[in-house]
Amino acid sequence: MPFFDKTLKGKNGGVFVREWNTHFCDKTPIVLIHDSLGCVELWRDFPDLLSQKTNRRVIAYDRIGFGKSDPIPKPISKEFIANEVSESFATVCEQLNISKFILLGHSVGGGMALNCASQLPNQCEAIITIAAQSFVEDKTLAGILAAKSLFQNPKQIERLEKYHGEKTQWVLDSWIKTWTSNDFKNWSLEDVLPKINTNLLVIHGLNDEYGSEKHPKSIVNLSGGKSSLALMEDTAHFPHREKPVDVLKYIHEFLESL
Repeated sequence: MPFFDKTLKGKNGGVFVREWNTHFCDKTPIVLIHDSLGCVELWRDFPDLLSQKTNRRVIAYDRIGFGKSDPIPKPISKEFIANEVSESFATVCEQLNISKFILLGHSVGGGMALNCASQLPNQCEAIITIAAQSFVEDKTLAGILAAKSLFQNPKQIERLEKYHGEKTQWVLDSWIKTWTSNDFKNWSLEDVLPKINTNLLVIHGLNDEYGSEKHPKSIVNLSGGKSSLALMEDTAHFPHREKPVDVLKYIHEFLESL
């Protein structure tokens, strides 16, 4: 299906946005928030499939510093997950006139989605997280350090440069250095989740290399809203790529139940 690209002027620079099926205007749109190394392009065909499955407008954007959005000439803040609500996400909502939304976040994008929902309870109608982390787990750090070793290979850097260009090293540092720093070791969603009162679908692969099932279970148990948990066997950190049919089914049934 056709999509539409644009760059919005944000307070810290241009924010790249892609929209699918803008004519689906009778339902609340779904806004996607990408992971630590992600961008619009790395969602691949999932947004289009999601739009068709749910008959909703789907919006994905590159967080500032990532993909086709403008670079940031400074290290990422250790509060970046909580701050996304007033960063690129705010630019998207304000300039696309989105007053109500459904949030879907992958990995760290899931943490951002949960923070956005807690701070904007009257605008967020539902939340979907995929492979979200809720605290800094030893398994998370081990996965990041393993990835750091892989990125010593220039070919791996080149693959990432295809999506982030000259921002690639900043993107890597924002992930690896932030998550492994002493300043970040006590980060969690413990204080955020009880403030969420909207419906929540939590999807997690049981073979996720960046987090055990403690993450989705804590999100469900601590959330103040009605929560549904989908644990997927033989699935790692990218359920929407590994088993898109199953993920789309979970999401469709969840949204239909609202």
